[in-house]
Amino acid sequence: MLIFNNQADLKHHLKSVNQAKTTIGFVPTMGALHEGHLSLISKSLTENTLTVVSIFVNPTQFNNAEDLEKYPRTMEVDTAKIEQVSDAVIIFAPSVEDIYQGNTVSEHFDYDGLENQMEGAHRPGHFDGVGTIVKRLFEIINPTNAYFGEKDFQQLQIVKKMVEKHHLPVNVIGRPILRESSGLAMSSRNERLSPEARTEAALIFKIMTEAREQFKTHTPAEVIQYVITAFEKAPNFKLEYFEIANESTLLPATFKEENKKYRAFIAIFINNVRLIDTISLN
Repeated sequence: MLIFNNQADLKHHLKSVNQAKTTIGFVPTMGALHEGHLSLISKSLTENTLTVVSIFVNPTQFNNAEDLEKYPRTMEVDTAKIEQVSDAVIIFAPSVEDIYQGNTVSEHFDYDGLENQMEGAHRPGHFDGVGTIVKRLFEIINPTNAYFGEKDFQQLQIVKKMVEKHHLPVNVIGRPILRESSGLAMSSRNERLSPEARTEAALIFKIMTEAREQFKTHTPAEVIQYVITAFEKAPNFKLEYFEIANESTLLPATFKEENKKYRAFIAIFINNVRLIDTISLN
């Protein structure tokens, strides 16, 4: 398995193996890989000539220094997991210096308002950081297809918007959320939960599933109030937001319209670990 730690070497290698019909699949990650990541890698392997996986904890998308510091870094374990899927995967694990060239700041992006909702409202500058790193990785790797999990659905929509507005020749593909047997969405942050908290965190998906049922017969405001009340009864949880939004615009839904797709979004703390999840309501 090939591992590159700087973009010059990776570019040189990809140029040397790139032929007329070569397609490159790309899975960007921040490491601490789980089955969700591995499913994206497997999908890329079936659909492309080459597959590149980046492992890079991007500092510019963290608006909380403590969160950046505590983010799990498990390069050796990640490499072993990828190798179990295929030793043909190319790993790109650059340094911050290599990516940012001594200027670790974000570019500013306009995503036509998609950045102002949910995560954008609660994590100022987050999506500028996301756009900066994804755009740079796309420019380094020149992928044909790029794979993202739908757990970060807002991020997925934002990356699609960035590709559209910057005319980047990349096909952005969203893939379904993988969940633990309890229903908890797979996430690198789950590794920071104690065994007890991880078990208790199954409540998130349970309440989200009930919210989806209620959405059939209740207004968005009533469903939101149900979720707020449900978590008020769970003392180990601190709800940051629960929103129901139009799937395309990400704008909050105040009433339901025919032929519109709606999605619920949640961010919640359990034992000071911040988790997000999303579920389609249609």
